[in-house]
Amino acid sequence: MELLKPLCVLLAFVAAAAAATDTELEIQTTEVQSSYIVHVVQAHAPRLPRHGLHAVRPYAAFLRDNIPAELSRPAPKVLYSYSHAATGFAARLTARQAERLASSRSVIAVVPDTMQELHTTLTPSFLGLSPSSGLLPVSNGAMDVVIGVIDSGVYPEGRPSFAADPSLPPPPSKFRGGCVSTPTFNGSALCNNKLVGAKAFNKGQLAARGPAVGEDLKSPLDTNGHGTHTSSTAAGSSVADAAFFDYAKGRAVGIAPGARIAVYKACWKGCASSDILAAFDEAIADGVDVLSVSLGAVGKAPNFYQDLLAVGAFRAVSKGIVVSASAGNSGPGESTAANIAPWFLTVGASTINRQFPADVVLGNNETFTGTSLYAGEPLSATKVPLVYGGDVGSKVCEQGKLNATLVAGKIVLCESGVNARAAKGLAVKLAGGAGAILASTEAFGLQALASPHIHPTTAVSFAFAEKIKKYISTQKSPTATIVFRGTVIGSTPPAPRMASFSSRGPNIRAPGIFKPDVTAPGVDILAAWTGANSPTELDGDTRRVKYNIISGTSMSCPHVSGVAALIRQARPEWSPAAVKSALMTTAYNVDNAGGIIGDMSTGSASTPFARGAGHVDPNRAVDPGLVYDAGKEDYITVLCALGYTAKQVAVFDPAANCSTRGGSSVGDHNYPAFSVVLTSNKLAVVKQHRVVRNVGTNVKATYRAKVSSPAGVRVTVRPGKLQFSAKQKTQEYEITFTQRIFESVTEKHTFGSIVWSDDEKHTVTSPIAITWPSSQIAEM
Repeated sequence: MELLKPLCVLLAFVAAAAAATDTELEIQTTEVQSSYIVHVVQAHAPRLPRHGLHAVRPYAAFLRDNIPAELSRPAPKVLYSYSHAATGFAARLTARQAERLASSRSVIAVVPDTMQELHTTLTPSFLGLSPSSGLLPVSNGAMDVVIGVIDSGVYPEGRPSFAADPSLPPPPSKFRGGCVSTPTFNGSALCNNKLVGAKAFNKGQLAARGPAVGEDLKSPLDTNGHGTHTSSTAAGSSVADAAFFDYAKGRAVGIAPGARIAVYKACWKGCASSDILAAFDEAIADGVDVLSVSLGAVGKAPNFYQDLLAVGAFRAVSKGIVVSASAGNSGPGESTAANIAPWFLTVGASTINRQFPADVVLGNNETFTGTSLYAGEPLSATKVPLVYGGDVGSKVCEQGKLNATLVAGKIVLCESGVNARAAKGLAVKLAGGAGAILASTEAFGLQALASPHIHPTTAVSFAFAEKIKKYISTQKSPTATIVFRGTVIGSTPPAPRMASFSSRGPNIRAPGIFKPDVTAPGVDILAAWTGANSPTELDGDTRRVKYNIISGTSMSCPHVSGVAALIRQARPEWSPAAVKSALMTTAYNVDNAGGIIGDMSTGSASTPFARGAGHVDPNRAVDPGLVYDAGKEDYITVLCALGYTAKQVAVFDPAANCSTRGGSSVGDHNYPAFSVVLTSNKLAVVKQHRVVRNVGTNVKATYRAKVSSPAGVRVTVRPGKLQFSAKQKTQEYEITFTQRIFESVTEKHTFGSIVWSDDEKHTVTSPIAITWPSSQIAEM
């Protein structure tokens, strides 16, 4: 049994009422009750009538059996009894009563019934965005900003996320785009002051797949769902009572609710690079302010000059357009990040404080918490036989390979790999199984991914799956059931945590450029969905929904795109590099429990190569104090320093000339982070240079440096104090990394930071990453 935080201790209030007269001989203390939801192991749950929400007697008896007499005052009061949305009850309890229940073998968890205001995936509030204070009102919701989304199109029909609020004025006159009309997409009817652009680019796709691809590829209509999801995340209109069935119900709103959306469809099943580049070209011509690009190379990131997405982004950034791009879903291995050119704003994925738990309860009542978005009829309270997929035809539960005779009426444990997660549950259903348990991969550590299953299915971590597998192999008649607990919001486990799938640094193509840049919410994100595809994207799934919950760096990218739009409106004079700098140097690196942001793949603290400079903090980013700026010429200098040939550099700028940039160093690029690769020379000394600009209201600000040196090196900064004035808005400093001769390191990468602070509220933080040669790493 798991208590979702010492929640009873943290959130229940204990009050003492004391008589305060001189004649009183004793002080009487009364414990105050709070409301809790108690999730009960199905085998121990009392049987309720079909409409048993108000049947309080069965759980009143349960409370009498599980709370001893000495804790029975004040008497608990049952509020509701659950049998469909969850198994358990809501009750008024004292802190000690709740603690006692949480320790009972009959109880899965005890969760405080706190008052919450839900938004899209809960992320605007998780990011601290409020309509009454901070960045959101300062930016007026980014009404003058157009976010271009290069993706799989958009499905606006019947989707209020793309409806224009009557108070929304016409789009900014600088935007020159518009919406096309095709047989499947009536641009004049579907577009408005919110959805201001919708175009499709399909020639590359047609060339690769032939002409028989259907009318949907020829229009901006999203028949996949991905583009609808990302665009509504970035800038969707406010919608009440949004949900995926009963999951994540609440008010949905994009990160930049006033921003306009222009969609450039370049993807269907895959994205042709030629179509992507065409989308970039059109978006630049249309005059978008931000580009959100939740796509990238498959496998190892290509050289920049071979990456048409990087080329298109270079041109966009050169025109002042912020390009936010996903880091990729190839984690947790190192050097897996995509979109790693220095002009990208590269985004990793992390969790929020919301889960969708679905627990496996074995025949011995051992319980393992999993995750699921299954929305159908729950399993019976009676446990059913449990089998391992490898013993009944297919360890990965492939459709058509499971033995129906051995599967019928049973729950099947399925390994990861080969087929999609939702496809495994469907395969079990078609074979007559009662349900499925999906094992995550060992590399994913603590993480299992929720899916919108069409059959009772939950996903558990690799370690939990191994224990379940052992139970199956050692029991004569193993049994189990699955308890679906709906939506749970709370402080346990801590959030954010880095998603195991989120791609990592260091930068495989330019090790001196730190990547990824930041992290943002990317796990279990609720946003709008297409009406032309099922939530699982399986042919056997006939459901159609207006909202779907999915995970990936594709989901974290539009969060940052929306924040960038808000900043662009509030600080229109800032360059894309300045926007990125503000987001990086104000990012935070601790979770809501006060620890370093964790990594779900290891169960330990994450590193900057996983989380980047940290988790975005929009309200701090609008006033960063100092920024590290850069532009087109600086990026060309990086390309030259990488040793690219004249032809390779000309891909980005035909007029570029590397001969005038001799002696340039990648490490001297004015980046808001430091990535240093040391050689085998024990006496190596690396010097880098940076320039910062004061963008705070105090033009006479003074900043002082504080350094946290990574293990194995000594970091010095000259000068250690920067003084600004009305005439001197920029200052340069030199940072030196010196290997410590008598200090060995045991890790391939060590990390630190440099923080510039003024006498007011600004702290400008840059991460430092040191990569060591294998010859310098001591044996542990």
